[in-house]
Amino acid sequence: MSRIGKQEILIPAGVKVAQNGNTISVTGPKGTLSKVFRDDVVITVTDKNITLNIKRNDKFSQSLWGTYASHIKNMIKGVETPYQKKLILEGVGFKSEVKGKDFHFALGFSHPVIVHIPEGITATADKNNITITGIDKELVGNFTASIRALKKPEPYKGKGMRYDTEVIRRKQGKKTV
Repeated sequence: MSRIGKQEILIPAGVKVAQNGNTISVTGPKGTLSKVFRDDVVITVTDKNITLNIKRNDKFSQSLWGTYASHIKNMIKGVETPYQKKLILEGVGFKSEVKGKDFHFALGFSHPVIVHIPEGITATADKNNITITGIDKELVGNFTASIRALKKPEPYKGKGMRYDTEVIRRKQGKKTV
């Protein structure tokens, strides 16, 4: 049984939740999010809260129960206050800048790396600090992870891109005799 799925989700003031078949739309002061859910979980939307119940008592439906509750909570939270992730770019000669709807990186390769910023995300680059903001938690996390994957931090000098809360375990390297 899911402890997260059993709880009622309260709808705060200023946020509207609409259900159209299997699609849930959440509208708030920062924007609108909509997501299609499978019919294994029954979602009931009232004026003040949302309840979730499972149709069948099988393992798959029970696993979706808490997951869907978390997705709806994240949608409601995102339209109130946007999600934000920060990356730190460390290394001599490593640069990042935003030009229009593209990120331009100099990451020590023989060519510049250009990454398109998806719709619904705002990104800023100040010297070596990159900030990614958006109302969709999944989109912000995926985009941030894809940028970090361009140049992961290495353990000897700590060069590369890391999250601002991430701690890189440093290795000692070769010893001279």
